[in-house]
Amino acid sequence: MKKPRTTIHDVASAAGVSISTVSKALNDTGRMQAETRERIRKVADDLQFRPNALARSLLGKRSFSIGLLTNDTYGRFSLPMMSGVSEALVDHGVSVFLCATNDDQELTRRHIDALLDKQVDGIIFSATRLDRRPPIDLSRLSVPVVYAFAEGPTGSVALLPDDDQGARLAVEHLIARGRRHIAHITGPSDYRAARFRAEAYRRICGDAEPVLYGYWTEEWGHEVVKQLWSRDKAPPDGLFCGNDQIARGVIDALRDRNISIPGEVSVVGFDNWDVVAEQTRPALTTIDMELKELGRQAGLAILALSKGQTFSGGVRKLPCSIVVRRSS
Repeated sequence: MKKPRTTIHDVASAAGVSISTVSKALNDTGRMQAETRERIRKVADDLQFRPNALARSLLGKRSFSIGLLTNDTYGRFSLPMMSGVSEALVDHGVSVFLCATNDDQELTRRHIDALLDKQVDGIIFSATRLDRRPPIDLSRLSVPVVYAFAEGPTGSVALLPDDDQGARLAVEHLIARGRRHIAHITGPSDYRAARFRAEAYRRICGDAEPVLYGYWTEEWGHEVVKQLWSRDKAPPDGLFCGNDQIARGVIDALRDRNISIPGEVSVVGFDNWDVVAEQTRPALTTIDMELKELGRQAGLAILALSKGQTFSGGVRKLPCSIVVRRSS
């Protein structure tokens, strides 16, 4: 026979408290000693109590769900952020709906209509570049919106990786490894992230080497090595690449020329896309944008806003980290 569902009455009886006290303990509301709150939660866990989602939404006027809109159909940026968002919200009983917009206005509008029909408590918008806005204006929606790895309107809550700080980590790492002639190879100059990283590079290295703008591809990495090693000027002994794909192309091109890595040239990438960085030979030292933490912070922000709590708007930049591997 099917085991009867555990109710809030069962939890209250086992804990020796009132139903309202159980509700306050599980919803983290009201004034209560921390020991009492934890004891009630343990009783609820032991009894495998699961609050009725419909009842919770009716009582709290919340659906305990949010939407994550993204134009990243490949998942390079959205999946790590999704993991962080879910990690932040799972203990609060909040689910996440992932919707791919494909940068299409009509598809985005349909996703938003569906999310609003589900009465989501808020929406997170993320993109594949920092200066990308949603295909339609989200500022007039009836639910709070947080922007993660994307640009929002003035005063909105926006969370971004600190590209300036990440670039400084890369260059300072190369200098610490004894590299004195460092070149920067990056993607298109119309990407804000590329410009931020280039500006940070120039502040440290000056104008001895030009910033080589191009494409976010391995082919561009090959092409730049050909350019740098066919000029009259001595080639660099350190290469800071704007993403991991460029760095992988650079490393392959250097190996084709029998140039030792990191013996003669050290290489640092940007992204820590593990499927690329770990499989490069030698494995790639790279800057991690901490996308999971970015997603977690976005989840906490949308949770606070959905509860009606105050949350200061504006852009917040989260620090990057460096993952040292054999290429440097």
